Amino acid sequence: MRIVFAATPGFSVPCLQALLDCSDMDVVGVVSQPDRKSGRGMRLTPSPVKKAALAAGIDVINPESLRANDAALTWLKEKHADFLVVVAFGMILPKSWLDAVSIAPVNVHASLLPRWRGAAPIERALLAGDAETGVCIMHMEEGLDTGGVYARQCLPITNTTTGSDLWISLAPMGAVLLVDTLPKIALGLACVAQNEQGMTYAKKLQNDTRILDWHIDAAALDRVVRCFSPKPGARTLVDGKWLKVIAGTVLSAVKGGLAGEIVAVHDGLDILCGDGLAYRITELQAEGKKAMPAIDFLRGSNLRAGMVLG
Repeated sequence: MRIVFAATPGFSVPCLQALLDCSDMDVVGVVSQPDRKSGRGMRLTPSPVKKAALAAGIDVINPESLRANDAALTWLKEKHADFLVVVAFGMILPKSWLDAVSIAPVNVHASLLPRWRGAAPIERALLAGDAETGVCIMHMEEGLDTGGVYARQCLPITNTTTGSDLWISLAPMGAVLLVDTLPKIALGLACVAQNEQGMTYAKKLQNDTRILDWHIDAAALDRVVRCFSPKPGARTLVDGKWLKVIAGTVLSAVKGGLAGEIVAVHDGLDILCGDGLAYRITELQAEGKKAMPAIDFLRGSNLRAGMVLG
């Protein structure tokens, strides 16, 4: 089977590697997003998928756009691909691309469709308090993640699961499911239409999503912390400076007080939430410092019970 692979971030690399490891699958080309500036020197840096593809000796293109791009479409058609496999590519694929392969364009999507179509399915599942998430292999069409599903696999979300845990688990899960499903599609496996009644949309995350709102329930606040742990980290203003919150735990109810009020600074930084429960920050990172246990941070701070975080 001849495959063109369209993907960009590190999450997609296990799928590419799984395809490369299959003797009956031939990755004949990779398309990834253009190189971006990153690092201290802000140098142009290729995407993780482009790096992996070049290391494997695969032909790579990274156009700014695929729409009205005759050269890119010609490149695709010249590959005579059976499958176009898309994994977190980050661009809208025009119909001309979807129609240019002989068997099917398929997408590896990190949710249990139709729940969490869109840009941030992993984070939205955790933030919403879902009991499970997973991976789907779906048929691509012009709508956003609306195509039928060929296969799916579930992954439980516990009350200690972090966003990092989900990324680490779902990437290889998607890779295994992909290489298992492609031969079945080639033999005639049909996709199953999604149930529109269960649809939710995973809108793109904004920077303010990481700012902790102490007026919400402690359990919901804990999910925000876990969603962005360890990086980029949820954050809150403490004594006029941003503090990254890396880990914590929900405590029992507190008598009285304001949301955001520090109620104790002994075994951690205990802060009152909107539902009357306290949230203990156990690991944090101050501006310009390394991550550390909260009790170590508190030894050198002037924080005390009764202060209210901004």
